Amino acid sequence: MGQERLMGPTPSRSASSPVGDPAALLRAMFDAAVAAADPLQRVAGFLPERPAGRVVVVGAGKAAARMAQAVEQAWDGPLGGLVVTRYGHAVPCTRVEVVQAAHPVPDATGERAARRILQLVSGLGADDLMLALISGGGSALLALPTPGITLADKQAINTALLRSGAPIGTMNLVRKHLSAIKGGRLAAAAFPAATVGLLISDVPGDDPAVIASGPTVGEASTPAQALAALEAYNVPVPSAVRELLATTQGCPAPDDPRLARVTNHVIAAPQQSLQAAAAVARQAGVTPVILSDSLEGESREVGIVLAGIARQVRRHAQPAPPPCVLLSGGETTVTVRGTGRGGRNVELLLSLALSLRGAQNVHAIACDTDGVDGVEEVAGALIGPDTLRRAEQLGVDPAAALADNDGHGFFAALGDQIVTGPTLTNVNDFRAVLII
Repeated sequence: MGQERLMGPTPSRSASSPVGDPAALLRAMFDAAVAAADPLQRVAGFLPERPAGRVVVVGAGKAAARMAQAVEQAWDGPLGGLVVTRYGHAVPCTRVEVVQAAHPVPDATGERAARRILQLVSGLGADDLMLALISGGGSALLALPTPGITLADKQAINTALLRSGAPIGTMNLVRKHLSAIKGGRLAAAAFPAATVGLLISDVPGDDPAVIASGPTVGEASTPAQALAALEAYNVPVPSAVRELLATTQGCPAPDDPRLARVTNHVIAAPQQSLQAAAAVARQAGVTPVILSDSLEGESREVGIVLAGIARQVRRHAQPAPPPCVLLSGGETTVTVRGTGRGGRNVELLLSLALSLRGAQNVHAIACDTDGVDGVEEVAGALIGPDTLRRAEQLGVDPAAALADNDGHGFFAALGDQIVTGPTLTNVNDFRAVLII
């Protein structure tokens, strides 16, 4: 993993607390969640048998380079290929080329890499194997527009979707129908070769069709549904995109004959990481309660809900008596209306802190398991009972920061950010609310 550090003071704790250092325990749970999804621990057990023909490794996502590294370490035969990952997320590989490109808004480097990936798998024979390494972030990194639209069109739509508050499923629905490689098109291009997809899930429900917009999975939705989604979130639609969505036949269907030789495996998912964090909590004498691995909704609203559950625990010892920790995963959203930089984890924490109003013995962490919360090179942050008091002392207004979608600025001012660097995996957000 990347270089890790915890910034800022340790949130306060009760002198009689059975948890010696709440911040350290929260961080240990987050680290365990990330480690449980490390491709070096997950890939080898899902590799297929060697085919009679060639093996071409392709892939995209924030974990793609680490996954390729894991394949190289475990595979006992010849192979080659190319994967594309986010800038700063590359690791050394000797047989698989690693290209770095932009995320979350795609760039020309990602477009070129996606085109090369299609070229690599086109023309494979029935004895060959395409090993597809897919993880979160792959949708933006495989930025190959379908003929008739430009990369600039995709960039504009992607930027608007990111600010609209649309859930990840809606974003990926649109991306599929504007792509020449997603929505099953990658696997269709590799036919008649066999395709084995190894997927690390960063989406609620772990649906392979949604992870990185499903390059190896057929798609049942229609272009008309993608256009309706853009209109529902008031995303400006360039005329070329509107025309395309009105005339194109769409993605390969799930029963398309070209997808008959595809096998997909979800090798790491949010639930596994939550269970790893729960094990750390139990070792510390804290009862874990896994609320959900797929919480969605506006970040600030989810923060209010989590505060309500924490107050229930403090008053009525339900759903578990203190010390306990409420664990959740999934992907919330931020509708950016202010001038801040967004960040769904820091926005959730800021809302949570305001809702708790300094409640004693409640601490929390929220981080993205890839080390990047939104567009910031910051994983997330910590809060404790003294968060609002320290903000007041520093002259930082938490309510104003929330209204301005400036959670990153707020926690930077307090020194409570968590910066991990690229973790080289991605099973979406990790949240833990500790009540002691």
